[in-house]
Amino acid sequence: MNDDDDEMPVLSDSTLIALQEFYAERTALEDSNNLFHHGLNMDIFTENWQYSQFWYDEETARKLATAVLSNASKGETIAMISAPSAYVMAKKLLIESGRPQTSWPKIILLEFDRRFKIFKDEFVFYDFKNPMQLPSELKGSINHIICDPPFLSDDCQTKVAISVKWLSKSWEIMPESRAEESRLVICTGERMEKTIQKLYQKRGIFRTNFEPTHTKQQLSNEFLCFANFECTQWLWKE
Repeated sequence: MNDDDDEMPVLSDSTLIALQEFYAERTALEDSNNLFHHGLNMDIFTENWQYSQFWYDEETARKLATAVLSNASKGETIAMISAPSAYVMAKKLLIESGRPQTSWPKIILLEFDRRFKIFKDEFVFYDFKNPMQLPSELKGSINHIICDPPFLSDDCQTKVAISVKWLSKSWEIMPESRAEESRLVICTGERMEKTIQKLYQKRGIFRTNFEPTHTKQQLSNEFLCFANFECTQWLWKE
């Protein structure tokens, strides 16, 4: 061994572990994004009615994803709760935009259906019955949320609202800044309107004039969109 070898810098164990975690996370994200580069879409996922799954049609998914992406920037995180078709569209739009991947906001999917584990680190298992059984690092970390509670019941809607509050970086926001700081979109059946208004009153939620539609219109209930902001995709309903 010569003098040069003696001066060779050696990484500490903690630094090596941090590097390994960084590269593992980057590889997982690249693998996930490759799925979309190869044309992955919702057609490969059959709706499971036992999970109350009804995919948005392309126009609806595009409007929802665009409304949130238009206000999201690098370093921010978007959560799609029980809304996989909005998640898939958001990823598709980012790829189509031509924006460098380093400038993308982070998007995660909170979902009960484990088929979506193919999205690697962007998939978070979510059961509304246990609204705060989520990774601790997500608490208070989410900037923008699109949420489609799976069942039209007060119990489901209330527990999902607990999750939304737990995840949100900002819950009680001044009306004049709510759209800029934290966009929140809730899609659910018309008969849940009073419940939604009550649960999200402090977030400035209002019914919009946009009515989401689905690929297979089996729903007997009128479907509505509520949001704490107006945009080119919708206005608040008078």
